[in-house]
Order: sequence, then structure tokens, then C-alpha cells
Amino acid sequence: MARRVAAPPRRIAFAPRLVIMAKSPVAGLVKRRLGREIGDVGAIRFYRSCLAHTVLRLAADPRWRTVLAVTPDKDVASRILPAPRRVGRLPQGSGNLGRRMQRLFRRLPPGPAIIVGSDIPAILPSHVAQAFKLLGRADAVLGPAHDGGYWLIGLRRSPRVLAPFAGVRWSGPHALADTLANLNGKRVLLAPTLRDVDTSEAYRDERVSAERLISPPRLKRARRA
Repeated sequence: MARRVAAPPRRIAFAPRLVIMAKSPVAGLVKRRLGREIGDVGAIRFYRSCLAHTVLRLAADPRWRTVLAVTPDKDVASRILPAPRRVGRLPQGSGNLGRRMQRLFRRLPPGPAIIVGSDIPAILPSHVAQAFKLLGRADAVLGPAHDGGYWLIGLRRSPRVLAPFAGVRWSGPHALADTLANLNGKRVLLAPTLRDVDTSEAYRDERVSAERLISPPRLKRARRA
């Protein structure tokens, strides 16, 4: 009787990776501009809730492996950063946002990778799935934000890891344009435009989503007859 030959296991190392950039939810470290406009308490509550919902919502999807990239590095194992056990953790390291993201893209195992922020209330697994699908026929994918930046960047990382962050003007209206300029000559596709929440105006515009994260509706008690 012929022996059954077991199918080779799937090479997990080449699975798509989703990285969520996260800061410890501490006043003065995260959402400083929003804190100046709506108060530190409201800003931290918003960020803590948005981070938790983002991780739980996206990490549950089996189509990719989720990693939480943490700053400051000393908090990489801290319990104040919510994440299921199946979610890996990495320190972001030092430097500006571009240097930290480049380091993550180079450090991850082989395969396509996407990095997203943790302050986008409207983000859904379908957005990430669409971005990975776009990345299947592009060198890079970017998710524009309303302020001229972007909430998502993905790189195919094959045959090599691109370096699109040199000279990018962060925290302003030029980040997307500068990154696209660095990717000139490469095939770049765009994901849907979403809004990150850095200002009170953005908070108001995303009020329905943001308030749902901060204060989930309570069930009303039934009146006794």
C-alpha cells in the first residue's frame, strides 16, 4: 500500500504582513495637537479606544498576520497597549517616521507588507484587503489622507525593499506628494482616501465614528410594567 505523502506546510514566512504603528497612550506623547484643541483627557481616550478597535478589528482577519510596532521601545511588552496574544510586537526604534517605517519594512520576513496608522476610526478589514490586492500588481500602494499625508503604505518588497521616505516632509500637506516623487518610475496604486484624526476639525468630521469608539451606546433598561 502506497504511503500518503503529506502536503508541504504553508510557508508562513511569506504570508502578507500588516503593521499597525502604535504609541503608548500617554499625555504628551500621543495626539498632542488634538490634546491642545479638545483637552488631553479627550485626546487620550480617543486614541486609546481607536487603537484598541483598530487592533481587534484588523488582527482577527486570517488573510494576513498582524504586528504591532510600538514606540517608545521600552513599552513594547506593556499591557497598556491592547493586543491579542497572536499579534506580534516590534519596537519602532529611533528616528523620524520615515526612518522607523523603513526599518520595519526591512526587518519583517519576506513577503508583501502594509503599514497603517492607529488613529483612523473608519478603517476596516476590507480596506486592508483591497490594499493587499492592489499590491499584487504594483510595487507600492498608498492610502491618501485628507490632509495631504497618507494613512497606509504598502510595499511588495520583491525583488528588493524600496526606500521611498528620503526627504519626506512629515506632519504637513506634502507627505504624500514627496513619497510619490521618491517612487517615480515604480508602479504605484492608490487605496481609498480615509481621514486620520489629528485636529479638532478632523475629530468633528469623524464625530460619529470617534464617539462610537469613545463612548459605546448603553442599553436602556426596560421599564417595569
